[in-house]
This record gives sequence, C-alpha cells and structure tokens, in this order.
Amino acid sequence: MADTDTAAPSSATPSGLEALRADLAGLMGVLSARIEHEELVANARADGIVQLMTTLRDDPRFAMEQLMDLCGLDWPKRAERFEVVYNLLSVSLNQRVRVIVTTDETTPVPSVHTLWPCATWWEREAWDLYGISFSGQPDLRRILTDYGFDGHPMRKDFPMTGYVEVRYDEDQKAVVYEPVKLTQDWRNFDFLSPWEGVTTLPGDEKVYESRTQGGGSAAAPPAVPPPQVPKG
Repeated sequence: MADTDTAAPSSATPSGLEALRADLAGLMGVLSARIEHEELVANARADGIVQLMTTLRDDPRFAMEQLMDLCGLDWPKRAERFEVVYNLLSVSLNQRVRVIVTTDETTPVPSVHTLWPCATWWEREAWDLYGISFSGQPDLRRILTDYGFDGHPMRKDFPMTGYVEVRYDEDQKAVVYEPVKLTQDWRNFDFLSPWEGVTTLPGDEKVYESRTQGGGSAAAPPAVPPPQVPKG
C-alpha cells in the first residue's frame, strides 16, 4: 500500500542546511555556527540566550516551535566548566538546531521557561545533577535526587559512592541518612566461564584414550574429578 502522508518541507539538503547555518551565524549572540553530522550546531553567549531563543522561535526562517531537550555537560578542566545544550525542533519546517552556551559554578544562565514552559523540568534537572543555576527560574528545586541530597551527582568530580546512604530505620520509624559504608571492597571480575578451561569432562576419558590408541601422539589431558557431593 502506498504511503499517502505528505512529508513536511525540509531544509536538510546540503545547500539548504548551509543557508540556514549562514542565517544562524548572523543572529545576535551567536559566536559560531557549524554543521556536524548533518546537524546545525551553534555556540552562543549565555547572557543573550533569551533573545536568541526568541528569534529562533518566532523568526519564520527557523520557526523552532519546540524545545525538545535541555541538558548539561561538565568539563572540569575548563574555566567555564559547564555547557548548557538546547535541542530545538521546528515541526513546520522539519529542521533542528542545537545551541550551546557555557558557564561556571557561580554564574547563572538566564532561564527560557517563559518561551517554553517545559524548560522548567529540564532546568531543574540540570541544576539538580550538575549544579548549573538558572536566573529567573521560579521553581529551581531538585527533581531526581532527594531534597536533602548533598552535592550534584553528575559532576565528574563527584565520588561514585556518594557521601551518604539512605535507609529506613525500623526503630526510629523514619528514613535516616548515614555516611556511606561499603560492605566489601571493589572487586575485579574476569567473566571467565568455569567450563572454558576444562579439557576433559567427567565420563569422557575414554574418548581421549581411543584417540591416543588410534595413532595420536598427544597424551590424554588429565581428567577433571567429578564434583564432591556432601553426604548427609
């Protein structure tokens, strides 16, 4: 059966994508614009992000109606260690733009929740996991970790074990926080099956004997003793 759906117009052709890149590079607040893996990526100034996002949403050349995602990245060795990545989608034009801004641990990034209300969830997540602050965001609370959680677990300098562990105390009838106590040290697993090193299985000794008697020169491998079954 033929597909009768009408595809949305797309600027995904090389010439169309290059023209869109040129338009994006000329917007106020954009530091650079490039094409990576057939996707449009722009680096922008954090202090001009609201104006830039407004243009990307309202300008008919871009028509980015939806904010699909907002996430953080951590580069601890950089002066501005955090990147905030905005993934935008134009449903009407079938095109995407990724915008990246940088910031440090103390400088907030202006919130875009007034443009896309869904940004509140993403900004809360970026603050919860990375500690990236967003100015103008009225609901900057933790969203994945507990309200009393200490630190931001997605930072690359955050310990894998964390700082505290949570459990329910039956005597206190409450959830308590305690310092992390590992019940055992880290172990290394070789993932080697115990059968991979076995050359003679119990009951197969006659197979190797017949091969040797048939003219083979190799000695039969030592037989593996059968497992001991405890009595009683």
